[in-house]
Amino acid sequence: MNVNIPRVVIAGLGGDSGKTLVSCGLLAHCRREELNPLPFKKGPDYIDPAWLGLAAGKQCRNLDTYMIGREESKRIFSVHIQSDGIAIIEGNRGLFDGADDKGTHSTAELAKLLGASVVLVIDGTKVTRTLAAIVLGCQMMDSSLRIGGVILNNVSGKRHARVAVDSIQAITGIPVIGIIKKYKNTNLLPSRHLGLVTPKEHKQALSAVETAADIIEDSINFDKFFEIANNYEDILFAAGEKKSSANPIVKLGYFVDRAFSFYYPDNLEALENAGAELIKLSAISDSNLPALDGLYIGGGFPETNLKALSDNKDMMKAVKYAASNGMPIYAECGGLMYLSKSIVWNADTFEMCGVFPFSVEMNVKPQGHGYVEASADIDNPFFNVGEKIRGHEFHYSGIINNDAAKNTVLSLSRGKGAVSNRDGFMTKNTFASYLHIHSASAINWANNFIKIASKYRK
Repeated sequence: MNVNIPRVVIAGLGGDSGKTLVSCGLLAHCRREELNPLPFKKGPDYIDPAWLGLAAGKQCRNLDTYMIGREESKRIFSVHIQSDGIAIIEGNRGLFDGADDKGTHSTAELAKLLGASVVLVIDGTKVTRTLAAIVLGCQMMDSSLRIGGVILNNVSGKRHARVAVDSIQAITGIPVIGIIKKYKNTNLLPSRHLGLVTPKEHKQALSAVETAADIIEDSINFDKFFEIANNYEDILFAAGEKKSSANPIVKLGYFVDRAFSFYYPDNLEALENAGAELIKLSAISDSNLPALDGLYIGGGFPETNLKALSDNKDMMKAVKYAASNGMPIYAECGGLMYLSKSIVWNADTFEMCGVFPFSVEMNVKPQGHGYVEASADIDNPFFNVGEKIRGHEFHYSGIINNDAAKNTVLSLSRGKGAVSNRDGFMTKNTFASYLHIHSASAINWANNFIKIASKYRK
């Protein structure tokens, strides 16, 4: 089928170029104008999509040709667009940065896969005519890529803007469609060790999104922007349909609060499609688990909420009891930390659930960052032996007393994992790892989860 909707990829030259500010501002503007903005994020990420979804007023979907493949990325795109909408896809890293020196799985490759034009966001701090050389280089790097326009960020004044704009347009022929002046509130979207602060932890998140829209509305030529968005290639997509949820046969809880918020919506939908009724819980404010057949604990920021988590001893006891009683629990990264004996940060130790005998310690530098390729090599209820899984990790914590490595079920051919290129701790029916998965790259996971939850229910 043909997907005939305007679409644009917002790309940069690297991190911190202003892609998320621009993407959020554009989405919020389109929402204000009732243009039905459709948010997407390239690559593995939870935080930027949360901001994009907040700006658009609807869930953001991830597109990652490495983790879930080219055809699955196209399918997810085609399933979650609407004929009256405009798709805004935020890239990641630099425009041509990919898995290798050929730029495989880069933002540029995704743009071509979706037939979308690119708007390049460039930080203009302390540079003028050289910006034209940068844009020209991007233009020449791949002549088949549609670079439709440039937005300059952090422009200091009229002369700065004039020289930069005239140089870029005269040398490359690519229009500069936006000039964002240096703005006073440099902490509009604050960052920390894993990237931006999540909307759930930002007290003025809604205000920040609206401010981003105000900045963009003062800075962008929208006639040019929509012209670029409508200059898309006619790409043939396989017909994709949203799966309808099955009649619930099990009840699965999952933590959603300021400590735990890293869930791909596709994962939650995969569980519902397999037969789960999902129940939102909080590891901070709830004091007990309701009647459940399983528990899903995603990633997040337990390290910035240690006191609140540790003080809620009733919930920790409930989780530990459920695990010891054989209830299936699946935990990723922050969830692994929560199920550990304790978390050490800045010489302070905070007691956690104690489902696993090891403790974890926060470090100054990442202990694992990037894509992961794993294989299940020991029998476990969540992944079939021999199954290959592509996912990602990004963690500053590491296992302290790692003699529990013998209880892992995943072998890693790419990535760091928890211990000695292994991950996936198991005890009874509880699984915990630093690996973040996407249901499209772990096709048996949801059905297996429901299967073991059904056995537990009986």
